[in-house]
Amino acid sequence: MISRLALLSLICLGTAGCAALNARNAAAEEEPIVATAPAEGDTRGADLSIWDDSRFKDQFTDSYVADTEIEPRVTTIERDVMLSVIELLREAGDLEGEARLTKQAEAIEVIEEENSETGTAVFDFTLGNIYFEQEKLPEAEVAYREAIEKHRKFRRAWRSLGMLYIRQSNWEQAIEAMTKVIELGGGDGITYGLMGFAYSSINNPLSAESAYRQAILLEPGRLDWKMGLVRSFFRQQRFADVVALSNEMIEKDTSNADLWLLQANAYLQLNQPMDAAENYEFVDRLGKSTPETLNMLGDIYLNQEFYDLAVASYIRSLEHEEAKDPSRAVQAARVLTARAELELTAQLVAVIKANFEEELSVDDRKAILRMEARFALAEGATDREAEIIREIVELDPLDGEALILLGQHEASKVRDQQAAVQAVKASDNPDPADVEAADAALAEQVAKAVFYFERAAAIEGFEADASVRQAQLMVRLGQYEKALPLLRRAQQIKPRENVQQYLQQVERIARSG
Repeated sequence: MISRLALLSLICLGTAGCAALNARNAAAEEEPIVATAPAEGDTRGADLSIWDDSRFKDQFTDSYVADTEIEPRVTTIERDVMLSVIELLREAGDLEGEARLTKQAEAIEVIEEENSETGTAVFDFTLGNIYFEQEKLPEAEVAYREAIEKHRKFRRAWRSLGMLYIRQSNWEQAIEAMTKVIELGGGDGITYGLMGFAYSSINNPLSAESAYRQAILLEPGRLDWKMGLVRSFFRQQRFADVVALSNEMIEKDTSNADLWLLQANAYLQLNQPMDAAENYEFVDRLGKSTPETLNMLGDIYLNQEFYDLAVASYIRSLEHEEAKDPSRAVQAARVLTARAELELTAQLVAVIKANFEEELSVDDRKAILRMEARFALAEGATDREAEIIREIVELDPLDGEALILLGQHEASKVRDQQAAVQAVKASDNPDPADVEAADAALAEQVAKAVFYFERAAAIEGFEADASVRQAQLMVRLGQYEKALPLLRRAQQIKPRENVQQYLQQVERIARSG
């Protein structure tokens, strides 16, 4: 770094008024200087590659000339033309609709009549601004480029071009233009802020952070730049910084739902779910909840095992005016069912069906039917359970799990039919017709169960389980020779220790019989 003394020497170099100072510098140079060698791995300033960079050399050469040319020069005639154009645009500003466009067209006509390749860049710049206001962005870009071509240091043109690229989401070119504005001394808060936004949009959070910090320094009261900085922290996974900065911002504006939600996401990343839940609840009290935020709140409560609060959140999500998709609530109901919270599950399922029964996907409808089957089973209503399972099979004839459940339901009735046959045969002088009818009823019931088991066994992924269930039915009937091939087939498809033990037991019984 150049010392203050040396800097003054450079400023005064070659001037008679600085003779005394130069003399003092000469005396100072005679004093011994203790130099230290750079540490291993350090790079000296003189070794930097920038000194050989052609762009740096051009900039250094330009530095010999006072940089006052950020605005193009305008001749007396061009100035008069621009005054008339400005008057037309002022009049256009007081009009609306077609009248406004007509007046702007007059201004464009005046400029185009006077403009030329050697005309002032202000003409092209003004055309660009008019087109920009009319949302004719391609025409505006051409005009701004023409202005810059005529006057490379036209800062206002670079700035407007950068804003145009921001509007077009052309981030790389926007950054290039805004960088040029800053090089030309136009680094104000908006320029840095828009540059931060552009860097953020190309997923360069570190550069975005630097730009946003400069923007905040110049415009500390603008919320957009602070929000951008918070988001750059989030993308860098600096979640503690997100929480800290958003706390500062929330203190100044407690009604900003975006801040609460951004902080909630940071809390989740920091594994502080209940802090996130507080934020989601506050957003709800602000009246700014969405189905997504309410579902997130429900998920937090569900994972923390606050099941009643979870169900209340999912229900609020389902009843929200913007609610469209019940799948999160259906998944939550599955979890609650698995955790034996059947009463709460029933409440949630009732709201799902009341609001989205027609919109449910086939998978979600099947899931709800299975839950309702569980409700029926819990209440001892096995016939109702079977009816629900049949609805599942109607929705999806290839639902192997439902087919096995139906087979089990029918197999459970075989025991009653066996008891009926035994009762008829055990009576005094049983009527042969009654015995025959009882045997026929038993055979029919067995056939119903086997029908469902065989259908399930024909579906990939359910062969083994269906075969085991059918084998269990055959063992109950004492038909061991029919059970053995079913069990062996199941073991070939899906070997399991408990099934192997069961197979060996049946083999022993079959041999002993």
